[in-house]
Amino acid sequence: MEWNPQVQEKFKVMIAKIPVFHRGITENAVTLKAEENAISRKALQVEEQDVVGAFFSDVPSPFYSMMIRLLEQNGFDYKKYGFPKNGRK
Repeated sequence: MEWNPQVQEKFKVMIAKIPVFHRGITENAVTLKAEENAISRKALQVEEQDVVGAFFSDVPSPFYSMMIRLLEQNGFDYKKYGFPKNGRK
């Protein structure tokens, strides 16, 4: 599936900042989930909301604060999509 070029670049930069032993797993899982999110919206390409939703879908608690920090550092505005949900901050 196609990606919005700006979103894909931000995603690549963010992935590069994830510890190497988690990088590949994270990249694969988030890519698949982001594409699923876009398909469920009947979108033609992956957008920021799809990537943000993918990151928030299955992040284990020990990595949650790092994910928030990386999203913010890389310009992903997760709050405009209603995240975090379920009381997490």
